[in-house]
Amino acid sequence: MKLLKNILVCVTQQKTCERLILKASELKRDSEGELFVIHVVRDGLNFLNNPKEGEALQYLFEISKSVGANLSVLKSDNVVRCIADFAKDNDIDCIILGSSPTGQGKDSFYSKLRNVLPGVEIVVVP
Repeated sequence: MKLLKNILVCVTQQKTCERLILKASELKRDSEGELFVIHVVRDGLNFLNNPKEGEALQYLFEISKSVGANLSVLKSDNVVRCIADFAKDNDIDCIILGSSPTGQGKDSFYSKLRNVLPGVEIVVVP
């Protein structure tokens, strides 16, 4: 793996995403770049009225802060485009994702992200 500068972690509203943030922190340890954590909410969804989701995001915010990252919550109907734009705006070298229940087939989230960000390394953490 090449020396990484800026790393982006994509999280959902689940506490188990802590493992993704910790993996990114481990990868970034020898780099001078920045660590970013992002959660994209689809337009029209009001996640703040769901106590479990709000609690999970608060937990992930604390984990992010403990490794020197900020957690950004963005709203968009096009999650892949939103992440791609964020990655381009922040000069991201590597994106950390959790494994998808549907795998890494042609129509998977991984493949869609790979297609719009061909020069960015994407690491899938099981």
